[in-house]
Amino acid sequence: MRKLIFPIVVLLFAACTVRPDCYYSNDGFIQGTTYHIVYKYKTDLGDEIARQLHRFDTSLSAYMPESTISQVNNNLITETDDTLFLNCMRCAFQISELTGGAMDITVSPLVNAWGFGFSKKEHVSQQLIDSLKEFCGYRKIRIDGNQIIKYDPRIQLNANCLAQGQSVDFIAEMFERLGVRDYMVEIGGEVRANGLSAKGKVWRIGIDKPIDDSTAQNRELQDIVELSGLSLSTSGNYRKFYIENGMKYSHTIDPATGYPVQSGLLSASIVGPDCITTDALATACMVLGTERAAAMCDTLPGIEYYLIYSDFDGEMKTLVSKGFEAMILK
Repeated sequence: MRKLIFPIVVLLFAACTVRPDCYYSNDGFIQGTTYHIVYKYKTDLGDEIARQLHRFDTSLSAYMPESTISQVNNNLITETDDTLFLNCMRCAFQISELTGGAMDITVSPLVNAWGFGFSKKEHVSQQLIDSLKEFCGYRKIRIDGNQIIKYDPRIQLNANCLAQGQSVDFIAEMFERLGVRDYMVEIGGEVRANGLSAKGKVWRIGIDKPIDDSTAQNRELQDIVELSGLSLSTSGNYRKFYIENGMKYSHTIDPATGYPVQSGLLSASIVGPDCITTDALATACMVLGTERAAAMCDTLPGIEYYLIYSDFDGEMKTLVSKGFEAMILK
């Protein structure tokens, strides 16, 4: 259920002349995507950021055989003191309960079957989907202290629907411990910002218009929001998809049906205090669809939403919460 959505970060940088009032910018590649991190500090933290992101990968990257999540998937361990992994799992279960299972990290076998995971696409049939669903479902695995208890050894975890958001929080929390107050962390499109940019203004983050383009080359801004002390995550069906026999299949899998989501909701942008939550909720919104997503978010304190959907005539429209509306750059 991974989403490769890359909001445009609108930034203007000032030259660094006097420490400790210097803004640094670090860019790189991690978790199969890019990162762009800007902060004001007395020294360049680029090497430490890279080390911490690698440490994060060794916990939650399903593409690394030695990572904690891979060892759990392969039934090599049943207990761990890896707090990154344990915190991710606990948050995932909470969001799954909150969303009625719309966000579920155990759908990895289904994601793989449809060709959006880390194995080759299979020939999909209803029989295959039914067989895979037998060992999918967040209630079929639990965390008890440091123990991981699977009710079926075939259960596979894929934390892509919230791990990038968690990695954003991980770096932001490192900054907070170091006393960094002005920063913007963006990893794979998930964003958390605090304080001011080098121009002395609130950070400005762009939301892409949901135009089908798997290459991410044809990009157009839908809106720009001002963000400080908050996180922003966007999920959509316009980057990672394929067309087969005239039918569009997006990467977001509905855990209830086992099939890629088919709805009028084109993208969901969620704002909240922490990025792991906004990341997971953005995925859940894409599964729920426009009306159910808005109804759910309206019940959650501190959560704002910007939903872009296609109406019955194919016209692109938006449904935006009042709190989110107030953040849009006029």
